[in-house]
Amino acid sequence: MHIGRTQPLKKGWRRVDAQSTLELETLSTEKLRVLVLSIVIGSGLCLSLIPPAYFADGMEDAFHGEVQSFAYWRFVVLLGLILYVLAERILLGYFIKSGRRVPTFYLYVTAFIETSCPTIEIMVLAAYADPISAFSTTVFVYPLFIILSALRLDFRLSLFTGAVAALEYTLVGLVYLKDSGGASLNPMLLSVPLHVVKGFILLALGAVTGLVALQIKKRILDSFRLAEERNNIVNKFGQHVSPVVVNKLLEQGAELQSEKKYVCVMFLDIRNFTQFAEVRSPEEVVAYLESLFGFMIEIVNRHHGFINKFLGDGFMAVFGAPLSDGRDCINALAAAREILSRVTAEVERGNVLPTTVGIGLHAGEAVTGSIGSSLRKEYTVIGDVVNLASRIEQLNKRFGSQLLISETVCRVAGDDLAEAPMGHVQVKGREAPITIYKIA
Repeated sequence: MHIGRTQPLKKGWRRVDAQSTLELETLSTEKLRVLVLSIVIGSGLCLSLIPPAYFADGMEDAFHGEVQSFAYWRFVVLLGLILYVLAERILLGYFIKSGRRVPTFYLYVTAFIETSCPTIEIMVLAAYADPISAFSTTVFVYPLFIILSALRLDFRLSLFTGAVAALEYTLVGLVYLKDSGGASLNPMLLSVPLHVVKGFILLALGAVTGLVALQIKKRILDSFRLAEERNNIVNKFGQHVSPVVVNKLLEQGAELQSEKKYVCVMFLDIRNFTQFAEVRSPEEVVAYLESLFGFMIEIVNRHHGFINKFLGDGFMAVFGAPLSDGRDCINALAAAREILSRVTAEVERGNVLPTTVGIGLHAGEAVTGSIGSSLRKEYTVIGDVVNLASRIEQLNKRFGSQLLISETVCRVAGDDLAEAPMGHVQVKGREAPITIYKIA
């Protein structure tokens, strides 16, 4: 089975989820089960071609002089069964190729027919030899069909298979044992209760096989759901999530439902980008942005944040959602300082064109979660903290700075500031002024 592989949406399958993917894979295992049956029955067909006298002397007496007739009918029965099994395999191939669901009645009919194979063998053998020989040589074939039913990953089908085997074995026993004529045989072999108990054992084997199939199915579904959850998380966060964050989400089973969280929001803007883009080709602009965003993303991820949105000439990063280590403001401030230091270093090495960036940080409560519709969803952060962080970043142009933080970030981070606070600053869109700190 291919856990986590995306299955094509085929005709008859409305959606590809863990359950429908399992049903598609179960068709493949059903085809494997039929292949095993065809090999077993085919082997019996080949053995039936060997003259009975080759196995033991006195075969003519055991079959009352009709051993050849028995061999003929046994060959006919096995040939019919092998043709049936091959036809079943072809039909399963059609179901797989067309993506159609297998009708439930089909599964039960095939289970009944296949489980009846040992019964047919008993009846043919009993018609030419004594029933005790038929029972003693054929009863062990029933468990093979019951065990193979586990590949159908359906408790009810396995239980049904065991029930058919138990009922047919018991009924055939009641019909044939009274005519065994085996007075010289061990009375235990002629005991009806003994064969009834064997029937119950076959039924119990069907139940046990069904429970095993149920557990296998549950584990496979869990594996599919884990793969879906991983894909869901990666799809929501794009390529900008730290692998550590993804693993933590999977370990904790975190839900991406909307909730209030305390976060620190970073806005970063590349200065004079509009003028730069006007005189450059699109390819040059993309190469320039990639030369900057490459290490910036790595820095943000390493400090337990993630890039929530790219804004053309900048981005918005979030620290504290979807997971928090309790040091969100400290992490954001450390990431901002490292980005500034790295930009300077890369420019000096000639790896990046001369660049200046502006960064603003603010912290507070926000609503986080998946926003959108069933067609398109995005994990995002909404709230005043986001708007104010953006306004603080824009103040860098007024003060000629590169990194400004709010009083909230300063208080939580407990940072030893290099410069005094900028005082109360009026921010666009807000009536009350705010206190900001210039870090760089």
